[in-house]
Amino acid sequence: MLTINGLTVRLGGRTILDRAGASLPGKSRTGLIGRNGAGKSTLMKVMIGQLEADEGGIEMPRKTRVGYIAQEAPSGTATPFETVLAADTERAELLAASEVEQDAHKLGDIHERLIAIDAYAAPARAARILIGLGFDEAMQGQPLDSFSGGWKMRVALAALLFSNPDLLLLDEPSNHLDLEATMWLESFLRAYPGQLVVISHERDLLNNVVDHILHLEGGKITLYPGGYNDFERQRAERIAQLAAAKAAQDAQRAKLQDYVARNSARASTAKQAQSRAKQLAKMQPIAAVAEDPSLVFDFPSPDELKPPLITLDLASVGYTPGEPILTRLNLRIDPDDRIALLGRNGNGKTTLARLLAAQLAPMDGAMAASGKMRVGYFTQYQVEELDGADTPLGHMTRVMAGKTPGAVRAQLGRFGFTGNKATTEVGKLSGGERARLALALITRDAPHLLILDEPTNHLDVDAREALVQALNGFDGAVLIVSHDRHMLELTADRLVLVDNGTARDFDGSMDDYVAFILGKGAANDDVRGAPAKSRDAKSARQEAAKAREAQAALRKTAKDHEAQAEKLNRQISAIDRAMFDPASAEPALAKLTMGDLAQRRGKVAAELERVEAAWMEALEAIEEAAA
Repeated sequence: MLTINGLTVRLGGRTILDRAGASLPGKSRTGLIGRNGAGKSTLMKVMIGQLEADEGGIEMPRKTRVGYIAQEAPSGTATPFETVLAADTERAELLAASEVEQDAHKLGDIHERLIAIDAYAAPARAARILIGLGFDEAMQGQPLDSFSGGWKMRVALAALLFSNPDLLLLDEPSNHLDLEATMWLESFLRAYPGQLVVISHERDLLNNVVDHILHLEGGKITLYPGGYNDFERQRAERIAQLAAAKAAQDAQRAKLQDYVARNSARASTAKQAQSRAKQLAKMQPIAAVAEDPSLVFDFPSPDELKPPLITLDLASVGYTPGEPILTRLNLRIDPDDRIALLGRNGNGKTTLARLLAAQLAPMDGAMAASGKMRVGYFTQYQVEELDGADTPLGHMTRVMAGKTPGAVRAQLGRFGFTGNKATTEVGKLSGGERARLALALITRDAPHLLILDEPTNHLDVDAREALVQALNGFDGAVLIVSHDRHMLELTADRLVLVDNGTARDFDGSMDDYVAFILGKGAANDDVRGAPAKSRDAKSARQEAAKAREAQAALRKTAKDHEAQAEKLNRQISAIDRAMFDPASAEPALAKLTMGDLAQRRGKVAAELERVEAAWMEALEAIEEAAA
């Protein structure tokens, strides 16, 4: 049992946790969730003793071994395999003692303990964990300093999992993992014997691994039984109850205020009015559910281009002349394509994305792209390279040089940067807000192709859902690299596997790919032939593409009607100006008589009424198609 008792934490004068309390059952697997900046990492740091609470505290059984990844990645000349084995300090100490101990009885005790903790099977267990996180046998023997920061963090995660603590604390463990390693981690955590608390925005991990959700909001925490879908249902019911209670309270408040206003001055009813005024003063207001501007994503729609946007014909690409990373690339991307790139990190997904974004040129073969095509390419590097001392408005003004201030503000507004948010220093924005800014910057010219390389790393669950909806409403082509399976399932109609030095279509669903990776599917590497379930999934994706195409046509119709309505409104304004202020009228209208102007206005107004009716019909059709 882990108990959080009236926990209050203040940082920089701001209250992060406010008398928060909950009890987590022993051996429970708890998902700790909340909006970016809500205080999830703060709560976890209190659990490990890295932060002291201002009030309250956390209780857990004595001698509980708590495991948590340090912020600094391991480094040095030690190998990943050696680093992981060293994480079991008891085993290391016992093995060292066994080498020098002379007393036969003590030596017997040492070997007995080594057997009890399964020390001799440890190397095989360490290797299995490293393989699951993407380290093949050769990589396990390389020095840590030969790896990037992301791979070093994988070593840190492997060491933590190997140490097998009683309470395992994980803060966004999948951020440095690819989809395949994320799926392995889910499988490992499902079988974990100890208690688990994991901060995650991965819907699939939260549904497949945890049995409780600890939701942090407004400094308070609420424990819900079940996975993320169960939490969403329960919270929706709670919000509905809250809204109903607030409506009832507002009605009661209005009634009391009206009585006090009408009866305070009368001697006969003054006491009753005073009593109701006291009742009003003591009434604790029920807060409305606040809308979060960080959930705003609205990609501008591009103008139409004829297919294909890009074709690759036996193309090769890489970074060093004569040493291509990918070869024999045959790929076609059309304006309505929704493609997910699959494959382990290091297989070449980012290299292929950079080729398609024209950041790399083909070494061999041919690549043809539409001359009018615009590409928006998102990477985590763009988020990290934003100038922390500048503002969203400053960034957007620079990249939209020559555009009006209104156009710059409008693009920022599409992504929730309105009012003071537009002039806040980037360094003071949350990770999710910086990711939104990067997306706003790369879509400023309405690209025909969006290439998104891990766009969800800094986004919470609700923001990810908003991004999914925005992508599904986008009229251009989308290519995504992501370890968020839920996002890929909802946005991708086509799966492309990058593996064995090339890329090819995976003719199946995400479920088939999961089965394939976990060894439950195809018995060999030939994934081109899909089972019946895969063909059904492919048909479903084709139907989804047709539905999206129909929605795109409806949106274009609605947009045309909207533009026509604006034009007719301008004509009516010009006629009104000619009727009531002839001196400022347009020359063509100034010549007309009042009767002619009235007749023309009637015709334009009738046409406007017809266009607005058609516009509303198109909007209703869009809503019905989306339902």
